[in-house]
Amino acid sequence: MTLLILGGTAEARKIAWSLVDGGRKAVVSLAGATRNPEPLPLETRIGGFGGDEGFAEYLRSNAISAVLDATHPFATSISARSARIAAEHGLPYCCLRRPGWEAGPDDRWTLIAREEDAAAHIAPGATVFLATGRQTLSRFANLEGRRVICRLVDPPTEPFPFEGGEFLIGRPPFSAEREEQLLAALGVDVMVVKDSGGEGGQAKLTAARELGIPVLVIRRPPPPEATLVTTVGQALAWVAALPPVPRR
Repeated sequence: MTLLILGGTAEARKIAWSLVDGGRKAVVSLAGATRNPEPLPLETRIGGFGGDEGFAEYLRSNAISAVLDATHPFATSISARSARIAAEHGLPYCCLRRPGWEAGPDDRWTLIAREEDAAAHIAPGATVFLATGRQTLSRFANLEGRRVICRLVDPPTEPFPFEGGEFLIGRPPFSAEREEQLLAALGVDVMVVKDSGGEGGQAKLTAARELGIPVLVIRRPPPPEATLVTTVGQALAWVAALPPVPRR
């Protein structure tokens, strides 16, 4: 009987390290969005499952007894599929979603529903800093006429999907001081982020506040209708409450 942890976040890493020598077999699954991910102390698989049937077959063939979903708050398709198929197989499922960010009195934030809405808030000729990743980059195609800088963790394998764009490579963690220096050097007029939450992304928001840079914040999608926790501690408590592993 094996616990499947759907990872890719700082919370998933903390959970993996907390479960070392915990007496319960667990495996971490990473989607493979980041090359050379940080090694984990548990068995780790990288890559997709091959759709719904592939995921269902993985659960069956690997004797998965429960699923802990600690994926990114915007990994909606992964979470929806995992919750549904776990329910179909009668497996306990828990979704960990860290709280979103909250604007302070000096932040200049505007909430938007989707990537395509950003253009309405950005003047032609502006320099835009995208901290939204590569997977949804094509949705910003209506930003042509602006200088668009998209920061990635790994070097891109394809050219920028529209004119006026450029990639910037950087691997976190980033300090607020370095982020402020970077944004100032680039002459950024507007920043666009997803409401991912977590400590890892706070530095760029702090830098934008210090520089008076407006930030467009894409609202996060709702989590699946399932057991929901918001902290690593709550997730570990859910794991501890699972039925015990049978002794041989």
